[in-house]
Amino acid sequence: MPKTLTLRVDDATYETFVRAAKAQRRSLANLIETAALRHLEESNFADDTEMAEILARPELVKRLKAGSQDARKRRGQFV
Repeated sequence: MPKTLTLRVDDATYETFVRAAKAQRRSLANLIETAALRHLEESNFADDTEMAEILARPELVKRLKAGSQDARKRRGQFV
């Protein structure tokens, strides 16, 4: 079920959102939701090229696996 979210922005930011939504012929809510989701996907997940670079470094993969195991066991300090 959709949730309602209240977002407080200054006038200049609001106008920027409105202009972008009109240019793309979308609702303001859809523009903000889509932009937020795209940002999260791009910043939280590795794309194919980045993943290939990671997998090409066996020592890094080994350290990532060890860190993941430590996290599951709640060992170490997490910042």
